[in-house]
Amino acid sequence: MTGASVTAEPIDVNAVLTSLAHPRAGAQSIFLGVVRNHDPSVHGEVAALEYSAHPDAQVVLEGILHDSSGAQGVHQLSAVHRVGRLAVGETALVVAVAAEHRGQAQALCHGVVEAIKEQLPVWKKEILTDGSHAWVGWS
Repeated sequence: MTGASVTAEPIDVNAVLTSLAHPRAGAQSIFLGVVRNHDPSVHGEVAALEYSAHPDAQVVLEGILHDSSGAQGVHQLSAVHRVGRLAVGETALVVAVAAEHRGQAQALCHGVVEAIKEQLPVWKKEILTDGSHAWVGWS
């Protein structure tokens, strides 16, 4: 079972963790992407992020999870990406995997995070404490 969501609402991490329950899963791997107050590629301190998504972002995220859901030993897979304005400390991305063994869960979790970073049409605008901003990952 997979669950994908691109949402403007705060991510309920506990709900994502609850969705991992499966009687054959002996391991869970969870990645939380959290807004930090700095970016080495940007001069200045980050006050907030604004994520924008292409209208097809939900479909793309569903496709990433669908492509990954057939991995051996994997029983549950979820990913939630937040859009809109997020303050430092808020969760921007959750990827969660339940599998039979830890290696399977960890490897797939890592792979899904990388696929999201590469494929998901979401852009990040960093709002700096001096009032300026910088687009990151915009080409």
